[in-house]
Amino acid sequence: MKTFKIVALQIIEDNNIKDIPLMDGLIINKEDEKQTWLIEAYIDAQYYDYFGQAQQKNGDIDIQVVITHEANDPAPFKTHIHSINKLGNCMSVLFEGHLKAERNEYAELILSKLLAEGLSGEALLREFKQRIRVKPRLAVKKTTS
Repeated sequence: MKTFKIVALQIIEDNNIKDIPLMDGLIINKEDEKQTWLIEAYIDAQYYDYFGQAQQKNGDIDIQVVITHEANDPAPFKTHIHSINKLGNCMSVLFEGHLKAERNEYAELILSKLLAEGLSGEALLREFKQRIRVKPRLAVKKTTS
């Protein structure tokens, strides 16, 4: 198993991103035959009802986490909520899931967005370099051509 710190958590709902402020968090690659990951997020207890409702739906939850350093690309996962534990003014949410295959499409998403904004030539290149550096929050989702 390999363990990493997570520095950002986002919930993807209908291609919209909901940033969940973290107090702390970690992610574990179980390195099992099913390629399972565990993601534990320590967050403010104000989200207890939100995650409780999500858990009761029994469906998959698409999330993105930034691992180790804020400059890293967000890694998309298809998960379900394994458990929720309230700990005073904070809570622990344990997700279990799988890394989605389209992780490397982040740069393509930025480029597609810039092209849709009508940029081209040097302006396109300059803005692409800027956005790649600042890592705007995008829902990493495979697009069809």
